[in-house]
Amino acid sequence: MKKDYLLLHLSVFIAGFTGVLGRLITLDSAILVWWRMAAAALLMWAFLALRKGLNRYQFKDIVQMGGVGMLLCLHWVFFYASIKASNVSIGVVCFSLVGFFTALLEPIINKHKFSGREFLFSLLTILGIYLIFQFDARYRLGIALGVVSSALYALFAITNQRVGKHYEAKNMLLWEMVGGLIGLTCLIPIYNAFIPVGRLYPVGMDYPYLAFMVVVCTIGLCLLQIIVLQKIPAFTVNLTYNLEPVYSIILSMFIFSEYKELNFSFCIGIALIIISVVLQTWSEIRRRKIKA
Repeated sequence: MKKDYLLLHLSVFIAGFTGVLGRLITLDSAILVWWRMAAAALLMWAFLALRKGLNRYQFKDIVQMGGVGMLLCLHWVFFYASIKASNVSIGVVCFSLVGFFTALLEPIINKHKFSGREFLFSLLTILGIYLIFQFDARYRLGIALGVVSSALYALFAITNQRVGKHYEAKNMLLWEMVGGLIGLTCLIPIYNAFIPVGRLYPVGMDYPYLAFMVVVCTIGLCLLQIIVLQKIPAFTVNLTYNLEPVYSIILSMFIFSEYKELNFSFCIGIALIIISVVLQTWSEIRRRKIKA
């Protein structure tokens, strides 16, 4: 069990880089995600083909895994759009609302009893987010996009946990990337009609940033997430991911000088987010020990 939680926190640390990379890469959010999923799908296919690890699935199974990948794809598009519309700190802090949406949606989707304790932990996170930025009017669009992004990720995590129990992790990741790529390819013409995407190809430093994002923050991170979600409840995983803003904000302080956003309420807000993560992790470990 301790190994599972160590893997969970390693995945959170890696996730802390994604927001910064999204700001550094100069592509539109939808095009950025398209390249991310295309490269990840190609690399995963090559890896599995060389190791003879490609499993055969029925079409309905591929559609199911691809549908989960589409949720992840949409989350990424809204997440990077939030960052580009505001800044890294806004995007990653809004992501902390994943725990709140999971507490609301998981009982409905998985048909189990609503947990007042989980909802209470989520409210602690919301209070932390409010204290950090107090919804500055300059960032309303970024915050709105970030809220949608967190809701989509909550849906992804819940469905990924249910679907992932039936498939091998590496193959599932491949078909998630393929499903998201096909879905996004179909949506980009519609997206472009409302929001011109501009340049379609990476340039200059976009290439090394994109390579790191694909290899470490996509393939490595998603494999860790799939493994972790098979062992740890989706709510605990999502709430632990509230630590992601801590890593991303520290990085953005040095890279983008976002330290100007930091004040006393910021420190209190981050403290509340960390406390909510610690409480939920401790509660889950204690519950499992009692059950054992």
